[in-house]
Amino acid sequence: MRKLVLALLAAGAASAQQRDFSKVEIKTVRVAGNVYMLQGAGGNIGLTVGDDGVAMIDDQFAPLSPKIHAAIEKLSPKPVRFLINTHWHGDHVGGNALFADTAAIFAHLNVRKRMQSGGKTPMMDIPPAEAKALPIVTFEQGLSLWWNGEEIRAIHVQPGHTDGDTVIWFTKSNVVHMGDDFFATGFPFCDLDSGGSVTGVLGAIDTVLGQIPKDAKIIPGHGDVSSVDDLRKYRSSLEEMVNAVKKGLAAGKSADQLKKDKVLAAWEPAWGSGFIKADMFIDTIARDLARK
Repeated sequence: MRKLVLALLAAGAASAQQRDFSKVEIKTVRVAGNVYMLQGAGGNIGLTVGDDGVAMIDDQFAPLSPKIHAAIEKLSPKPVRFLINTHWHGDHVGGNALFADTAAIFAHLNVRKRMQSGGKTPMMDIPPAEAKALPIVTFEQGLSLWWNGEEIRAIHVQPGHTDGDTVIWFTKSNVVHMGDDFFATGFPFCDLDSGGSVTGVLGAIDTVLGQIPKDAKIIPGHGDVSSVDDLRKYRSSLEEMVNAVKKGLAAGKSADQLKKDKVLAAWEPAWGSGFIKADMFIDTIARDLARK
């Protein structure tokens, strides 16, 4: 599990350089109002396009930047003026430096810190990001960007996917970009080594649900456009899985025993198609609970 985590963290560095992105196509989806979603490889990109120009949420991998630029140019001839990172992982910030010539980059303070320092473990080095890729405006609680006729709220939520998670709410368009606190593709990846917490994801979702309208459209970090009801179901299933592992651990079983018992088998048909599998998620939950 730790090896997988470290590989994901390095996605924007060496692994991105080795991966072949030549066949990746950028798909543009109009979500609502001024807001669009771009899908390619890595995390979903959010865009607001209008008279003021273009503001962007995340930017995937650096090698995809020319294709992403081309997709944006089909929506607007104006440059990207603002770029907000939902967290620091390479599939969300990998293109930062290639948009920095026109865009001011915003993120939670912990995103800048983690990008600036990189990380080192016995298994892998995660190099510091180049200076040009770093956010130049940071915040701790959140901020509002008034752009294209609406207030765009960047809301820092409690540590969930990482300790620098930000949710973006396009208040007039009624669209919310959840970053990786919502995986619509299967079992979630919670990066405990970057300050994340499975139980924290529950709290982060609660924060969002307590603020947004019931008919808002949701851009997940990974997967297709979803509804508030989809987000509620995701949260409910996540809590059920945490409780199932917690119950087994309280009975004196180890994580390995819970894997043999297939304690998350009931969720595998709906959740098992992503890159995180049930056994990996059991390890993550058990490790997270052990820290409480």
